[in-house]
Amino acid sequence: MVRQESHTFESEIKTMLSVVNAQNTLEDIISSYEMRIQSVEALLETTHRFLLDFQDSVFDERQEREKINHQLRENLAQNGSLRKKDFDSMISPMSSQQEQQEREVRNLSKSYLSEQATLVRELRESLKSFQAALADGEAQRVREFQVVIKDILSKQEKRKREVTSRLKRFQKEQQEMSTMLKSLLEKGRELRIKDLKSTLAEFKRQCKQRLACRRERKENVQNMLKGFRRERLRRVGDRLALPAKS
Repeated sequence: MVRQESHTFESEIKTMLSVVNAQNTLEDIISSYEMRIQSVEALLETTHRFLLDFQDSVFDERQEREKINHQLRENLAQNGSLRKKDFDSMISPMSSQQEQQEREVRNLSKSYLSEQATLVRELRESLKSFQAALADGEAQRVREFQVVIKDILSKQEKRKREVTSRLKRFQKEQQEMSTMLKSLLEKGRELRIKDLKSTLAEFKRQCKQRLACRRERKENVQNMLKGFRRERLRRVGDRLALPAKS
């Protein structure tokens, strides 16, 4: 009899410990998601400041490029190689290309910040639903919301890498362009129209190559965002389809 009571007591202890461990695990999961959401919110604020600084650096780079162009224009005119209006005409496609890339980067920055703000809201909503499903003991819904939250966090990280990579490429392209123009400026009085034509031809070649790469990446990103929107609409539909609580 004593052995039976002892065995029953041990079983009850094991059951209690199992419940406590499960509860601690769930609390750890919730705490982990909370920390991840807070890190995304902090990253959003940091990214906003970074993009503002990045815009300032782009503006400084453009001003420096304009000064170099002005000096090249003067040098070529002084040595009789090229009239100023002809220089403006030749350099115009390059300047237009640079301005277009700047606009694309600005639009990308705005779009990214908007996407991240939406992701944070969705994470908050999903976490609330996750906690509600826990409270109601809906194991299946708990698992579903775990998948949803992990999926959102995964997309957030992937998008961050893509945007960061694009900004780095843009910065690298700007630096390469400035280097090409500075190399022309270093020729001083020896600068000739053929040197400018050669540089512009190389710039055009690089632009074509980059454009092909950007189109491919843009298509991949658009497909990803479409999938993200479809998934978001599906989740909204699932929440609306849930039966009302009595």
